[in-house]
Amino acid sequence: MAKKVSSTHDILKAEDDTPNLLTDIKPLLEDGDINAVVEIPAGTINKWELDKSTGQIRWEMIDEKPRVVNYIGYPGNYGMIPRTLLSKEKGGDGDPLDILVLGAPVERGDILKCKIIGVLYLQDRGEQDDKLIAVSSDSPMYGVNSIDELDNDYKGISEIVQLWFTNYKGPGKMESKGFGNKKLAMDILAEAINDYQLIDNKENKVKTLSNTK
Repeated sequence: MAKKVSSTHDILKAEDDTPNLLTDIKPLLEDGDINAVVEIPAGTINKWELDKSTGQIRWEMIDEKPRVVNYIGYPGNYGMIPRTLLSKEKGGDGDPLDILVLGAPVERGDILKCKIIGVLYLQDRGEQDDKLIAVSSDSPMYGVNSIDELDNDYKGISEIVQLWFTNYKGPGKMESKGFGNKKLAMDILAEAINDYQLIDNKENKVKTLSNTK
């Protein structure tokens, strides 16, 4: 599947036409927007996710069966931010940051240029499972700069998003702690980029030492 990339300068390295979606795409753009890799297009229910070992997305399997969300489709394009890490040492799950991009549906595997406007604080059976909220650069909502502006200009969307995430896994499993503003969301992103870089630098040092032996 072809990958839509917002600029050729966003690819850090790629030896062929299939970049590693975790390591080869810059998370931050010069204008302050970010790149989001879409794992689950808006309106769909098939649960695909990044395979960190290959840098490609695959259908998540549970008991050897493809996972399908038993609810209405996702309220936005759902995916992850490349070159980020929710460190397990800090209570994260060891995966890249999750993000929901508001806008028209796109294809699975597309890379969306988008603007972060806030964060939805969630707990999944007691574990932190926050979702960054963004607007696609191709969407009429791109002029929105915060959750407050979203609520003012596009009434009901934040309530739909919060209602969806607190119910899609079934009753009593997901709990919302409300929304955080853009600054708090960008702080989460900056920390996740830094934590990824620390791990990446450590792995590169190990490779360098191994090659010198």
